[in-house]
Amino acid sequence: MKICETVMTKTLAGLRAARDAASAPARGGRIGLVELRLDGLAPGELDVAGALADRRLPVIVTCRPIWEGGEFTGTEAERLKVLSDAASLGAEYIDIEMDAETRTPGVVAALAARQRGQTRFVVSHHRFTPGVPKDLGARARVMRACADALGEGSVTKIAIMAERPRDCATLRSVLFSDGMPADAIAIAMGPAGALSRLLPAKFSSAWTYAGSAAPGQLSVDTLLSRYRVAESTAATRVFGIAGSPLGHSASPSMHAAAFAAAGIDAVFVPVETADDAELLEIAHALDFEGLSITAPLKSKLVGRVHVHVDAGGRAIGAINTLRRRSDGWDGRNFDAPAFGAPLEAQGLDLAGRRVVVIGAGGAARAAVRELRAMGAVVEIAARDASKGAALAEELGAATTSWPPTGAAALVVNATPVGTAPNVERTPITSGAVRADVAYDLVYNPAMTTFLADARAAGAQTIGGLEMLVAQAGRQFEWWTGTAVESDVFMRAAQEFIQ
Repeated sequence: MKICETVMTKTLAGLRAARDAASAPARGGRIGLVELRLDGLAPGELDVAGALADRRLPVIVTCRPIWEGGEFTGTEAERLKVLSDAASLGAEYIDIEMDAETRTPGVVAALAARQRGQTRFVVSHHRFTPGVPKDLGARARVMRACADALGEGSVTKIAIMAERPRDCATLRSVLFSDGMPADAIAIAMGPAGALSRLLPAKFSSAWTYAGSAAPGQLSVDTLLSRYRVAESTAATRVFGIAGSPLGHSASPSMHAAAFAAAGIDAVFVPVETADDAELLEIAHALDFEGLSITAPLKSKLVGRVHVHVDAGGRAIGAINTLRRRSDGWDGRNFDAPAFGAPLEAQGLDLAGRRVVVIGAGGAARAAVRELRAMGAVVEIAARDASKGAALAEELGAATTSWPPTGAAALVVNATPVGTAPNVERTPITSGAVRADVAYDLVYNPAMTTFLADARAAGAQTIGGLEMLVAQAGRQFEWWTGTAVESDVFMRAAQEFIQ
Protein backbone atom coordinates (compact mmCIF):
# COMPACT_ATOMS: atom_id res chain seq x y z
CA MET A 1 0.00 0.00 0.00
CA LYS A 2 1.39 3.40 -0.96
CA ILE A 3 1.76 6.03 1.74
CA CYS A 4 1.46 9.70 0.82
CA GLU A 5 3.23 11.96 3.29
CA THR A 6 1.59 15.37 3.62
CA VAL A 7 4.03 18.23 4.22
CA MET A 8 2.88 21.70 5.22
CA THR A 9 5.12 24.50 6.44
CA LYS A 10 5.23 28.30 6.43
CA THR A 11 8.46 28.56 4.43
CA LEU A 12 9.47 27.23 1.03
CA ALA A 13 12.78 25.99 2.43
CA GLY A 14 10.93 24.06 5.13
CA LEU A 15 8.54 22.58 2.60
CA ARG A 16 11.39 21.40 0.37
CA ALA A 17 13.28 19.95 3.33
CA ALA A 18 10.22 18.02 4.50
CA ARG A 19 9.55 16.87 0.94
CA ASP A 20 13.09 15.54 0.56
CA ALA A 21 13.05 13.89 3.99
CA ALA A 22 10.19 11.71 2.78
CA SER A 23 12.54 10.01 0.32
CA ALA A 24 15.42 9.64 2.80
CA PRO A 25 17.06 6.19 3.10
CA ALA A 26 15.65 5.83 6.62
CA ARG A 27 12.19 5.55 5.10
CA GLY A 28 13.39 2.59 3.06
CA GLY A 29 11.53 3.67 -0.07
CA ARG A 30 8.21 3.05 1.62
CA ILE A 31 6.82 6.53 0.94
CA GLY A 32 5.18 6.45 -2.48
CA LEU A 33 4.41 10.14 -2.96
CA VAL A 34 4.34 13.47 -1.17
CA GLU A 35 1.47 15.92 -0.88
CA LEU A 36 2.73 19.51 -1.02
CA ARG A 37 0.25 21.66 0.91
CA LEU A 38 1.07 25.01 -0.67
CA ASP A 39 -1.79 26.69 1.19
CA GLY A 40 0.34 26.53 4.33
CA LEU A 41 3.06 28.76 2.85
CA ALA A 42 3.27 32.39 3.89
CA PRO A 43 2.28 34.71 0.99
CA GLY A 44 5.85 35.69 0.17
CA GLU A 45 6.96 32.05 0.21
CA LEU A 46 4.50 30.64 -2.31
CA ASP A 47 6.68 29.55 -5.24
CA VAL A 48 5.23 26.68 -7.26
CA ALA A 49 8.33 26.10 -9.38
CA GLY A 50 10.53 26.14 -6.29
CA ALA A 51 8.30 23.63 -4.54
CA LEU A 52 8.52 21.23 -7.49
CA ALA A 53 12.17 21.65 -8.43
CA ASP A 54 14.54 18.72 -7.84
CA ARG A 55 11.84 16.49 -6.33
CA ARG A 56 12.75 12.83 -5.93
CA LEU A 57 9.25 11.45 -5.41
CA PRO A 58 5.96 12.01 -7.24
CA VAL A 59 3.94 14.81 -5.68
CA ILE A 60 0.36 15.92 -5.23
CA VAL A 61 0.07 19.70 -5.34
CA THR A 62 -2.69 20.95 -3.05
CA CYS A 63 -3.69 24.53 -2.31
CA ARG A 64 -6.68 24.03 -0.02
CA PRO A 65 -9.01 27.03 0.44
CA ILE A 66 -10.43 28.07 3.78
CA TRP A 67 -13.91 27.13 2.61
CA GLU A 68 -12.79 23.49 2.48
CA GLY A 69 -10.68 23.32 5.62
CA GLY A 70 -7.43 24.73 4.19
CA GLU A 71 -5.37 27.83 4.93
CA PHE A 72 -5.23 29.70 1.61
CA THR A 73 -6.51 33.22 2.21
CA GLY A 74 -6.13 34.70 -1.27
CA THR A 75 -8.78 35.00 -3.94
CA GLU A 76 -10.12 31.98 -5.77
CA ALA A 77 -8.53 33.23 -8.98
CA GLU A 78 -5.14 33.39 -7.24
CA ARG A 79 -5.55 29.90 -5.86
CA LEU A 80 -6.54 28.43 -9.20
CA LYS A 81 -3.51 30.12 -10.76
CA VAL A 82 -1.31 28.19 -8.30
CA LEU A 83 -2.88 24.91 -9.41
CA SER A 84 -2.70 25.90 -13.06
CA ASP A 85 1.01 26.64 -12.73
CA ALA A 86 1.56 23.26 -11.08
CA ALA A 87 -0.22 21.54 -13.98
CA SER A 88 1.90 23.46 -16.49
CA LEU A 89 5.08 22.45 -14.66
CA GLY A 90 4.20 18.77 -14.81
CA ALA A 91 3.27 17.97 -11.22
CA GLU A 92 2.30 14.30 -11.02
CA TYR A 93 -1.04 15.09 -9.35
CA ILE A 94 -3.15 18.20 -8.81
CA ASP A 95 -5.76 18.13 -6.04
CA ILE A 96 -8.87 20.06 -7.08
CA GLU A 97 -11.96 20.28 -4.89
CA MET A 98 -15.20 19.18 -6.52
CA ASP A 99 -16.89 22.27 -5.08
CA ALA A 100 -14.40 24.46 -6.95
CA GLU A 101 -16.27 23.56 -10.13
CA THR A 102 -19.52 24.73 -8.55
CA ARG A 103 -17.93 28.03 -7.54
CA THR A 104 -16.05 28.53 -10.82
CA PRO A 105 -17.73 26.54 -13.63
CA GLY A 106 -15.23 25.20 -16.15
CA VAL A 107 -12.25 25.34 -13.82
CA VAL A 108 -11.59 21.61 -13.93
CA ALA A 109 -11.54 21.55 -17.73
CA ALA A 110 -9.27 24.60 -17.73
CA LEU A 111 -6.80 22.88 -15.43
CA ALA A 112 -6.87 19.76 -17.58
CA ALA A 113 -5.97 21.86 -20.60
CA ARG A 114 -2.85 23.13 -18.83
CA GLN A 115 -1.54 19.72 -17.76
CA ARG A 116 1.77 18.53 -19.11
CA GLY A 117 3.08 15.00 -19.41
CA GLN A 118 1.65 12.56 -16.89
CA THR A 119 -0.18 15.04 -14.68
CA ARG A 120 -3.29 13.51 -13.16
CA PHE A 121 -6.00 14.86 -10.89
CA VAL A 122 -7.30 14.11 -7.42
CA VAL A 123 -10.92 15.24 -7.42
CA SER A 124 -11.58 15.80 -3.73
CA HIS A 125 -14.35 16.57 -1.29
CA HIS A 126 -13.91 17.23 2.45
CA ARG A 127 -16.88 17.41 4.79
CA PHE A 128 -16.20 18.51 8.37
CA THR A 129 -19.69 18.10 9.81
CA PRO A 130 -19.50 14.91 11.93
CA GLY A 131 -21.14 11.80 10.52
CA VAL A 132 -21.74 10.21 7.11
CA PRO A 133 -23.78 12.56 4.88
CA LYS A 134 -26.92 11.11 3.34
CA ASP A 135 -25.96 12.35 -0.13
CA LEU A 136 -22.52 10.73 -0.04
CA GLY A 137 -23.31 8.09 -2.66
CA ALA A 138 -24.74 10.63 -5.12
CA ARG A 139 -21.78 12.95 -4.65
CA ALA A 140 -19.36 10.08 -5.16
CA ARG A 141 -20.97 9.23 -8.52
CA VAL A 142 -20.64 12.82 -9.73
CA MET A 143 -17.03 12.98 -8.63
CA ARG A 144 -16.27 9.67 -10.34
CA ALA A 145 -17.70 10.94 -13.60
CA CYS A 146 -15.58 14.06 -13.30
CA ALA A 147 -12.42 12.04 -12.63
CA ASP A 148 -13.18 9.77 -15.60
CA ALA A 149 -13.50 12.82 -17.85
CA LEU A 150 -10.06 13.98 -16.72
CA GLY A 151 -8.41 10.85 -18.02
CA GLU A 152 -6.91 7.58 -16.88
CA GLY A 153 -5.07 7.75 -13.58
CA SER A 154 -7.22 10.48 -12.04
CA VAL A 155 -8.75 9.55 -8.69
CA THR A 156 -11.52 10.64 -6.39
CA LYS A 157 -10.90 11.44 -2.75
CA ILE A 158 -13.77 11.62 -0.26
CA ALA A 159 -13.01 12.65 3.31
CA ILE A 160 -15.74 12.83 5.94
CA MET A 161 -15.45 13.66 9.64
CA ALA A 162 -16.12 10.51 11.67
CA GLU A 163 -18.37 10.99 14.68
CA ARG A 164 -17.71 7.49 15.97
CA PRO A 165 -15.79 4.42 14.69
CA ARG A 166 -18.81 2.81 13.02
CA ASP A 167 -18.74 5.71 10.52
CA CYS A 168 -15.73 3.96 8.96
CA ALA A 169 -17.83 0.89 8.26
CA THR A 170 -20.70 3.02 6.97
CA LEU A 171 -18.36 4.99 4.70
CA ARG A 172 -17.06 1.78 3.18
CA SER A 173 -20.54 0.33 2.76
CA VAL A 174 -21.94 3.43 1.05
CA LEU A 175 -19.06 3.84 -1.37
CA PHE A 176 -18.90 0.16 -2.30
CA SER A 177 -22.66 -0.06 -2.81
CA ASP A 178 -22.33 2.78 -5.29
CA GLY A 179 -19.63 0.98 -7.24
CA MET A 180 -16.63 2.95 -5.99
CA PRO A 181 -13.66 1.96 -8.16
CA ALA A 182 -10.33 0.66 -6.91
CA ASP A 183 -8.54 3.97 -7.50
CA ALA A 184 -10.72 5.96 -5.11
CA ILE A 185 -9.55 7.24 -1.74
CA ALA A 186 -11.94 7.07 1.22
CA ILE A 187 -10.99 8.72 4.51
CA ALA A 188 -12.84 9.19 7.77
CA MET A 189 -11.14 12.14 9.44
CA GLY A 190 -10.67 12.69 13.16
CA PRO A 191 -9.64 10.20 15.87
CA ALA A 192 -12.78 8.10 15.35
CA GLY A 193 -11.83 7.56 11.72
CA ALA A 194 -8.43 5.97 12.34
CA LEU A 195 -9.47 2.62 10.84
CA SER A 196 -9.86 4.19 7.39
CA ARG A 197 -6.22 5.34 7.55
CA LEU A 198 -4.86 2.11 9.03
CA LEU A 199 -6.77 -0.26 6.72
CA PRO A 200 -6.72 1.55 3.37
CA ALA A 201 -6.86 -1.69 1.41
CA LYS A 202 -10.26 -2.45 2.98
CA PHE A 203 -11.49 0.78 1.39
CA SER A 204 -9.74 0.02 -1.94
CA SER A 205 -7.84 3.29 -1.50
CA ALA A 206 -5.05 4.04 -3.95
CA TRP A 207 -2.96 5.33 -1.03
CA THR A 208 -3.27 6.54 2.54
CA TYR A 209 -2.13 9.89 3.90
CA ALA A 210 0.30 10.45 6.78
CA GLY A 211 1.47 13.60 8.54
CA SER A 212 -0.15 16.20 10.75
CA ALA A 213 -1.94 18.55 8.36
CA ALA A 214 -5.43 17.07 8.69
CA PRO A 215 -7.61 15.90 11.61
CA GLY A 216 -6.71 12.36 12.59
CA GLN A 217 -3.62 12.01 10.42
CA LEU A 218 -0.98 9.73 11.90
CA SER A 219 2.77 10.05 11.59
CA VAL A 220 4.67 8.15 8.92
CA ASP A 221 6.66 6.26 11.55
CA THR A 222 3.45 5.15 13.27
CA LEU A 223 1.98 3.84 10.02
CA LEU A 224 5.20 2.08 9.05
CA SER A 225 6.34 0.48 12.29
CA ARG A 226 3.32 0.05 14.54
CA TYR A 227 0.70 -0.70 11.92
CA ARG A 228 2.73 -2.11 8.98
CA VAL A 229 0.57 -0.19 6.52
CA ALA A 230 3.18 -0.08 3.74
CA GLU A 231 3.20 -3.89 3.56
CA SER A 232 -0.56 -4.32 3.69
CA THR A 233 -2.69 -5.43 0.76
CA ALA A 234 -6.27 -6.54 0.23
CA ALA A 235 -5.14 -10.03 1.32
CA THR A 236 -3.63 -8.86 4.64
CA ARG A 237 -5.32 -10.41 7.66
CA VAL A 238 -6.84 -8.00 10.20
CA PHE A 239 -6.72 -8.30 13.99
CA GLY A 240 -7.10 -5.67 16.67
CA ILE A 241 -7.85 -4.51 20.18
CA ALA A 242 -11.22 -3.11 21.22
CA GLY A 243 -12.24 -1.01 24.21
CA SER A 244 -11.94 2.55 25.46
CA PRO A 245 -9.62 4.30 26.04
CA LEU A 246 -6.80 2.68 24.04
CA GLY A 247 -4.13 5.37 23.77
CA HIS A 248 -2.04 3.62 26.43
CA SER A 249 -2.20 0.20 24.80
CA ALA A 250 1.03 -1.56 23.81
CA SER A 251 -0.89 -4.36 22.08
CA PRO A 252 -0.60 -3.01 18.49
CA SER A 253 3.18 -2.74 18.82
CA MET A 254 3.45 -6.17 20.44
CA HIS A 255 1.40 -8.00 17.86
CA ALA A 256 3.02 -6.15 14.95
CA ALA A 257 6.37 -7.45 16.20
CA ALA A 258 4.95 -10.95 16.57
CA PHE A 259 3.46 -10.98 13.07
CA ALA A 260 6.81 -9.85 11.67
CA ALA A 261 8.71 -12.49 13.66
CA ALA A 262 6.34 -15.23 12.49
CA GLY A 263 6.30 -14.04 8.87
CA ILE A 264 2.53 -13.60 8.91
CA ASP A 265 0.90 -11.03 6.62
CA ALA A 266 -1.37 -9.34 9.16
CA VAL A 267 -2.01 -6.03 10.93
CA PHE A 268 -3.25 -5.25 14.42
CA VAL A 269 -5.27 -2.06 14.86
CA PRO A 270 -7.25 -0.29 17.61
CA VAL A 271 -11.06 -0.09 17.63
CA GLU A 272 -11.79 2.50 20.28
CA THR A 273 -15.38 2.01 21.37
CA ALA A 274 -17.31 1.18 24.54
CA ASP A 275 -20.28 -0.09 22.50
CA ASP A 276 -20.31 -3.87 21.97
CA ALA A 277 -22.84 -3.67 19.13
CA GLU A 278 -20.70 -1.11 17.34
CA LEU A 279 -17.63 -3.29 17.74
CA LEU A 280 -19.30 -6.33 16.18
CA GLU A 281 -20.63 -4.22 13.32
CA ILE A 282 -17.16 -2.87 12.56
CA ALA A 283 -15.49 -6.26 12.93
CA HIS A 284 -17.92 -7.79 10.43
CA ALA A 285 -17.69 -4.95 7.91
CA LEU A 286 -13.89 -4.79 7.92
CA ASP A 287 -13.23 -8.54 8.05
CA PHE A 288 -11.49 -8.79 11.40
CA GLU A 289 -10.31 -12.32 12.21
CA GLY A 290 -9.60 -11.77 15.89
CA LEU A 291 -9.82 -9.15 18.61
CA SER A 292 -8.30 -8.57 22.02
CA ILE A 293 -11.03 -7.22 24.28
CA THR A 294 -10.40 -4.76 27.08
CA ALA A 295 -12.49 -2.53 29.36
CA PRO A 296 -15.37 -1.84 29.28
CA LEU A 297 -16.33 -4.58 26.80
CA LYS A 298 -15.20 -7.75 28.57
CA SER A 299 -18.50 -8.48 30.27
CA LYS A 300 -20.73 -6.80 27.69
CA LEU A 301 -19.89 -9.34 24.99
CA VAL A 302 -20.89 -12.33 27.12
CA GLY A 303 -24.41 -13.28 26.12
CA ARG A 304 -24.35 -11.50 22.77
CA VAL A 305 -25.96 -13.38 19.92
CA HIS A 306 -23.31 -14.99 17.68
CA VAL A 307 -20.63 -14.73 20.41
CA HIS A 308 -19.97 -18.31 21.53
CA VAL A 309 -18.24 -18.14 24.93
CA ASP A 310 -16.40 -21.20 26.27
CA ALA A 311 -16.93 -22.61 29.76
CA GLY A 312 -14.03 -20.66 31.26
CA GLY A 313 -15.33 -17.36 29.94
CA ARG A 314 -18.85 -18.14 31.16
CA ALA A 315 -17.55 -19.03 34.62
CA ILE A 316 -15.68 -15.74 34.87
CA GLY A 317 -18.51 -13.79 33.24
CA ALA A 318 -16.13 -11.95 30.92
CA ILE A 319 -13.99 -12.57 27.86
CA ASN A 320 -10.85 -10.88 26.58
CA THR A 321 -10.47 -12.50 23.16
CA LEU A 322 -12.62 -13.06 20.08
CA ARG A 323 -11.86 -15.29 17.10
CA ARG A 324 -14.00 -15.34 13.98
CA ARG A 325 -15.92 -18.47 13.06
CA SER A 326 -18.35 -19.19 10.23
CA ASP A 327 -21.43 -18.29 12.27
CA GLY A 328 -20.04 -15.49 14.44
CA TRP A 329 -17.30 -15.44 17.05
CA ASP A 330 -15.66 -17.70 19.60
CA GLY A 331 -15.01 -15.96 22.91
CA ARG A 332 -12.29 -16.91 25.40
CA ASN A 333 -10.77 -15.41 28.51
CA PHE A 334 -7.00 -15.71 28.71
CA ASP A 335 -6.81 -13.21 31.58
CA ALA A 336 -6.96 -15.85 34.31
CA PRO A 337 -4.03 -18.04 33.20
CA ALA A 338 -2.06 -14.96 32.17
CA PHE A 339 -2.72 -13.41 35.59
CA GLY A 340 -1.39 -16.49 37.32
CA ALA A 341 1.78 -16.84 35.22
CA PRO A 342 3.86 -14.19 37.08
CA LEU A 343 2.75 -15.57 40.47
CA GLU A 344 3.79 -19.07 39.48
CA ALA A 345 7.10 -17.74 38.13
CA GLN A 346 7.87 -16.31 41.57
CA GLY A 347 6.81 -19.51 43.30
CA LEU A 348 4.25 -17.79 45.52
CA ASP A 349 2.23 -20.15 47.68
CA LEU A 350 -1.07 -18.41 48.42
CA ALA A 351 -3.01 -21.38 49.79
CA GLY A 352 -4.95 -20.32 52.87
CA ARG A 353 -3.51 -16.80 52.81
CA ARG A 354 -5.37 -13.49 52.63
CA VAL A 355 -5.38 -11.78 49.25
CA VAL A 356 -7.08 -8.44 48.55
CA VAL A 357 -8.30 -7.70 45.01
CA ILE A 358 -9.08 -4.05 44.33
CA GLY A 359 -11.86 -3.64 41.76
CA ALA A 360 -14.92 -5.51 40.52
CA GLY A 361 -14.65 -5.32 36.72
CA GLY A 362 -13.64 -7.84 34.07
CA ALA A 363 -9.97 -7.98 35.14
CA ALA A 364 -10.97 -8.48 38.77
CA ARG A 365 -13.22 -11.37 37.77
CA ALA A 366 -10.32 -13.23 36.15
CA ALA A 367 -7.98 -12.48 39.06
CA VAL A 368 -10.44 -13.65 41.71
CA ARG A 369 -11.17 -16.88 39.85
CA GLU A 370 -7.48 -17.72 39.43
CA LEU A 371 -6.64 -16.82 43.03
CA ARG A 372 -9.48 -18.98 44.31
CA ALA A 373 -8.10 -21.86 42.23
CA MET A 374 -4.75 -21.32 43.99
CA GLY A 375 -6.45 -21.75 47.34
CA ALA A 376 -6.16 -18.13 48.44
CA VAL A 377 -8.65 -16.51 50.81
CA VAL A 378 -9.83 -13.75 48.48
CA GLU A 379 -11.43 -10.49 49.59
CA ILE A 380 -12.77 -7.96 47.11
CA ALA A 381 -12.47 -4.23 47.81
CA ALA A 382 -14.60 -2.13 45.48
CA ARG A 383 -15.54 1.52 45.59
CA ASP A 384 -18.99 0.39 44.44
CA ALA A 385 -19.84 -1.89 47.40
CA SER A 386 -22.88 -3.45 45.74
CA LYS A 387 -20.89 -4.40 42.66
CA GLY A 388 -18.12 -5.87 44.81
CA ALA A 389 -20.62 -7.86 46.86
CA ALA A 390 -22.30 -9.27 43.75
CA LEU A 391 -18.96 -10.39 42.32
CA ALA A 392 -17.88 -11.93 45.63
CA GLU A 393 -21.10 -13.91 45.92
CA GLU A 394 -20.85 -15.08 42.32
CA LEU A 395 -17.24 -16.30 42.59
CA GLY A 396 -17.19 -17.52 46.19
CA ALA A 397 -15.04 -14.75 47.57
CA ALA A 398 -15.54 -12.35 50.48
CA THR A 399 -15.69 -8.57 50.62
CA THR A 400 -13.71 -6.11 52.67
CA SER A 401 -13.91 -2.42 53.45
CA TRP A 402 -13.27 0.45 51.07
CA PRO A 403 -10.51 1.40 51.19
CA PRO A 404 -9.10 -1.96 52.30
CA THR A 405 -6.88 -2.16 55.36
CA GLY A 406 -4.80 -4.69 57.28
CA ALA A 407 -2.13 -7.20 56.38
CA ALA A 408 -2.23 -9.48 53.33
CA ALA A 409 0.02 -11.87 51.49
CA LEU A 410 -0.91 -10.19 48.20
CA VAL A 411 -2.79 -7.09 47.10
CA VAL A 412 -3.87 -6.79 43.47
CA ASN A 413 -4.90 -3.62 41.66
CA ALA A 414 -7.42 -4.85 39.08
CA THR A 415 -8.64 -1.34 38.20
CA PRO A 416 -7.29 0.95 35.44
CA VAL A 417 -6.41 3.65 38.00
CA GLY A 418 -2.86 4.84 37.43
CA THR A 419 -2.79 4.11 33.71
CA ALA A 420 -0.97 6.64 31.51
CA PRO A 421 -1.47 9.53 31.15
CA ASN A 422 -2.88 9.70 34.72
CA VAL A 423 0.27 8.18 36.20
CA GLU A 424 0.10 10.08 39.49
CA ARG A 425 -3.15 8.39 40.52
CA THR A 426 -3.40 5.28 42.71
CA PRO A 427 -6.44 3.19 43.70
CA ILE A 428 -5.65 3.30 47.44
CA THR A 429 -3.51 5.49 49.65
CA SER A 430 0.00 4.47 50.58
CA GLY A 431 0.11 1.90 53.39
CA ALA A 432 -3.63 1.16 53.36
CA VAL A 433 -2.80 -2.54 52.94
CA ARG A 434 0.46 -3.95 54.33
CA ALA A 435 1.16 -6.67 51.78
CA ASP A 436 4.08 -8.99 51.21
CA VAL A 437 3.57 -8.65 47.45
CA ALA A 438 1.80 -5.94 45.40
CA TYR A 439 0.60 -6.81 41.89
CA ASP A 440 -0.66 -4.08 39.54
CA LEU A 441 -2.45 -5.15 36.37
CA VAL A 442 -1.75 -1.69 34.92
CA TYR A 443 1.31 -1.98 32.67
CA ASN A 444 1.72 1.53 31.34
CA PRO A 445 3.69 2.92 33.13
CA ALA A 446 5.77 -0.09 34.17
CA MET A 447 6.24 1.37 37.67
CA THR A 448 2.90 2.78 38.77
CA THR A 449 2.34 4.96 41.83
CA PHE A 450 0.60 1.97 43.42
CA LEU A 451 3.70 -0.19 42.98
CA ALA A 452 6.10 2.59 44.00
CA ASP A 453 4.17 3.10 47.25
CA ALA A 454 4.15 -0.64 47.93
CA ARG A 455 7.85 -0.98 47.25
CA ALA A 456 8.61 1.93 49.58
CA ALA A 457 6.67 0.09 52.28
CA GLY A 458 8.85 -3.00 51.80
CA ALA A 459 6.66 -5.12 49.53
CA GLN A 460 7.81 -7.11 46.53
CA THR A 461 6.16 -5.88 43.32
CA ILE A 462 4.85 -7.40 40.11
CA GLY A 463 3.95 -5.13 37.20
CA GLY A 464 1.21 -5.71 34.68
CA LEU A 465 3.63 -6.19 31.80
CA GLU A 466 4.28 -9.81 32.68
CA MET A 467 0.57 -10.59 32.56
CA LEU A 468 0.16 -8.63 29.32
CA VAL A 469 2.93 -10.60 27.62
CA ALA A 470 1.55 -13.94 28.81
CA GLN A 471 -1.91 -12.99 27.63
CA ALA A 472 -0.72 -11.73 24.23
CA GLY A 473 1.20 -14.93 23.56
CA ARG A 474 -1.85 -17.08 24.27
CA GLN A 475 -4.08 -14.88 22.11
CA PHE A 476 -1.62 -14.86 19.21
CA GLU A 477 -1.30 -18.64 19.19
CA TRP A 478 -5.07 -19.11 19.38
CA TRP A 479 -5.60 -16.79 16.42
CA THR A 480 -2.77 -17.97 14.19
CA GLY A 481 -1.77 -21.46 15.34
CA THR A 482 1.79 -20.16 15.69
CA ALA A 483 3.73 -19.67 18.92
CA VAL A 484 6.11 -16.70 19.23
CA GLU A 485 8.76 -16.30 21.92
CA SER A 486 7.63 -14.11 24.83
CA ASP A 487 10.74 -11.95 24.41
CA VAL A 488 9.32 -10.65 21.12
CA PHE A 489 6.22 -9.34 22.90
CA MET A 490 8.18 -8.03 25.89
CA ARG A 491 10.70 -6.02 23.84
CA ALA A 492 7.97 -4.42 21.75
CA ALA A 493 5.95 -3.49 24.85
CA GLN A 494 8.98 -1.99 26.61
CA GLU A 495 9.90 0.06 23.55
CA PHE A 496 6.35 1.38 23.33
CA ILE A 497 6.18 2.33 26.99
CA GLN A 498 9.56 4.11 27.07
